[in-house]
Amino acid sequence: MKRILFDVNVVLDVLLDRAPFADASSEVWAAVERGEAEGLLSAHAVTTLHYLNAKAVGGRMARETTDALLSVFEVAGVDDAVLNAALSRNWTDFEDAVTAAAAKRAKCEALVTRNPGDFKGSGVRVLTPSETLAWLASSR
Repeated sequence: MKRILFDVNVVLDVLLDRAPFADASSEVWAAVERGEAEGLLSAHAVTTLHYLNAKAVGGRMARETTDALLSVFEVAGVDDAVLNAALSRNWTDFEDAVTAAAAKRAKCEALVTRNPGDFKGSGVRVLTPSETLAWLASSR
C-alpha cells in the first residue's frame, strides 16, 4: 500500500473547505479513509494544525479535530535525526525541510502538497492532490 505524507496546506484545504483546492484534497483524504493508501502527518504538522484550529474554534473543538485526524492518519516522527536531516538540506523554509525529512524517514512513497516547488530535491516523490489521485488510480 502506498504511504503518503500530507503537507499542512492539504489538510487545511479540507478542514477549512478552501475552494478550489478542497475537492482534490478531500478525495486524497477519502482514499486514505477507504484504505487505498496509508496517510501520514508529520508530528509537527499535528501540533501546527491543533494550534491553528484552537485559535479559530477554541480548545475543545481543536482537541476533537486532532482526535479525528489521529484516527485517520499515522504520525511520522520528528526527532533529532529528522531535524538534522532538515538542517542539512539548507532550504529557506525549515518547516518544508522538516516535512520532507519526516516523509523520507517514514519511508513515504509520496508527499502531497499544493506547493510542489517548495520540495524540490526532497528525495521523496512530490505530488499535488490531483496528481496523487491519478497516481493512486494508476497503481490499482
